[in-house]
Amino acid sequence: MKVLKQLLDFYLNCSIHTALLCYAMVQITFHVFHIQYDESMALFAFFGTIVGYNFVKYDALVRVKKYPVGSPLKFIALLSLVSFILVGYYFFQLKRITQIVSFGILALTALYTLPFFPNRRNARNWAGVKIYIVAICWVGATLVLPLINAEIPFSSDFFIKCIQRFILFFVMILVFEIIDLAKDDPYLQTVPQKIGVKRTKILGLLLLIPFCLLEFLISTFNYSDLFINIIMVIILCLFIIFANTSRSKYYTYVWVESVPIFWWLMIVFQSNF
Repeated sequence: MKVLKQLLDFYLNCSIHTALLCYAMVQITFHVFHIQYDESMALFAFFGTIVGYNFVKYDALVRVKKYPVGSPLKFIALLSLVSFILVGYYFFQLKRITQIVSFGILALTALYTLPFFPNRRNARNWAGVKIYIVAICWVGATLVLPLINAEIPFSSDFFIKCIQRFILFFVMILVFEIIDLAKDDPYLQTVPQKIGVKRTKILGLLLLIPFCLLEFLISTFNYSDLFINIIMVIILCLFIIFANTSRSKYYTYVWVESVPIFWWLMIVFQSNF
């Protein structure tokens, strides 16, 4: 049992689960906009997530706090290096415009991590800003880049899906902020810090209403996708309702992050039957 827990922790610490979430959301974008599977785009997003998230998590730990680099961090660094090489490989298979936009997302991620301005904290520590930057980065990586690379014009469907995707990630991050409330720096001004846990839960639940209603405005609307979306929303609602500061990290890092993966698997199952 201890070995399984260590393997799970390593799997999570390497950001592989988060990368699967990103891969699943890219696949959902392919499905919604009827884009043929693009291996380069999907794997660029997958390996890019590993590189980006590991950089965000461990840069300050090693560079600023001088945390000793033991075996686990060495393995994570090796995985990140291999992922970085693969990101470079798939990057050069993308369209030029996709490459340019991906640099914009990379710049936003770097702003989130590194203190570019003298005597200022990085964007991750700017009061009240973190949740918006993270949600925007996720929308860019899982929706904007795949559509640009597939040369799909920006129609009303695109903007509706951008709003939906932003709401989804915003609500998922709210669950993280509820769980992390006790250990988050008060300076961060997270949503639960500003309005309390109960109101944060209400906000998350209310935001999922327009998420569902916007589905009716999509030109490719069909009841099968709506039904799957509703199941996904119900699951996410349950995670919001039962979130509290005493929950372990697995509540968010395993189960909440699994919601989009489960969403994608439902689509795959529905498409094959």
